[in-house]
Amino acid sequence: MNPDDRHALLTYLHTIGVRELPIEGLSVPAELATPPLPIEAPAPARTTPPPPFMAERPAPPAPTPRPVPTPAAPAPVRPLSPGLDWDQLRQAVAECARCAELAPRRTQTVFATGVQGAPLLVIGEAPGAEEDRLGLPFVGAAGRLLDQWLGAAGIDRDRNVLIANILKCRPPGNRDPKTEEAQNCLPYLKRQIELAQPAAILCVGRIAGRTLLGDDELTLNKMRGKWWQFEGIPMRVSYHPSFLLRSPQFKRQAWHDLLEVCRRLDAMGRLRPPYLN
Repeated sequence: MNPDDRHALLTYLHTIGVRELPIEGLSVPAELATPPLPIEAPAPARTTPPPPFMAERPAPPAPTPRPVPTPAAPAPVRPLSPGLDWDQLRQAVAECARCAELAPRRTQTVFATGVQGAPLLVIGEAPGAEEDRLGLPFVGAAGRLLDQWLGAAGIDRDRNVLIANILKCRPPGNRDPKTEEAQNCLPYLKRQIELAQPAAILCVGRIAGRTLLGDDELTLNKMRGKWWQFEGIPMRVSYHPSFLLRSPQFKRQAWHDLLEVCRRLDAMGRLRPPYLN
């Protein structure tokens, strides 16, 4: 092998990493030999000294929960004493505190107006501002419309009619009576009816009808146009005068309801309005 070929071969072997040949007499020329790189011992791993021991700070104690005040239980409702006469019943109503929202706000209670033995009992829903001020039911705008309504049928309010409400106290803001409020007042109304013994009852407004019929799901349309019984007394349900002030288109139906009551009273011999002559 000439020197050039040998040099080319050795260069190739050197390139591919061959440093020694088992062939005797053939070795890598000194100029091509690369001393092996010294293998450095691995540097010792640097150890970070542990942080100084710190005792864990104890967690702060959980705050003691504040006791939640228990709302005071409502005062027990004292049952209505049996056998109360009209004046005793009026006094019991005046002293009533069954409804915690109503009793402190009222100016006075509103018991009834009219004749105790009248053939017709008109039952409304609750007193308004004027009724609360004067202590009489139906004295505001709705009361004036009721007077016109009865007068047109020839019924004397001062002689032939007794008027009361489901509630004896004015609800705040003239809102609708709540069911529990109506139930609190119902014993008073029942005793009024027992003492008055009307021949017929005219309920004006859905709440009055629902309370006496004992069904909060009844609509006014379902209650109107038929006779009901309340403790053996015939009862009719119609629109409340305050509703008629806002919706006068229903006055014709209300007039028809009143005429039906008049005819019933006439048939019973308890009332004969002039218009029936």
